[in-house]
Amino acid sequence: MFQTAFQKNAFQVDAFQILFHPVGGDDGGGWTPEEKKRQKALKKKLRIAEEKRIEALKADAISRKKTIADLVDPPSKRKKNKVELKQEVSVDIPSNLANIDRYIANLVKQQQDLQTAVAMRNAKLRLEQELAILEAKRQAELDDEEALLLLL
Repeated sequence: MFQTAFQKNAFQVDAFQILFHPVGGDDGGGWTPEEKKRQKALKKKLRIAEEKRIEALKADAISRKKTIADLVDPPSKRKKNKVELKQEVSVDIPSNLANIDRYIANLVKQQQDLQTAVAMRNAKLRLEQELAILEAKRQAELDDEEALLLLL
């Protein structure tokens, strides 16, 4: 009979009802529509860059196989004079793969920066909410003290 009336959480401690609403929208992440759009665009760019990287790896492997095959069995077996031979100068040119890797790293960094910004904003909002709760509790205690002083 008295079981429901005497639960721990049946009564409120103070007279102020303090509501704590989670930060964010439906998913609880706190992402604005612009940030969602930017995150989606970054993911799309990252996917395209990774596809290009895979293609560059395949092309690099094919060219490496062709180079090795040409060294083992030259395409033209006719003899050339030493005078006619032209030596190739090797210059360290950054490969397409290295450029793609840098681009992917930049996209990942942008994604992390966006996620960090959203997390920082959520933390700020959470702290502001906690501060509002503490201020409401302080006001309640102050009102109680004033009421006691008036009674005396």
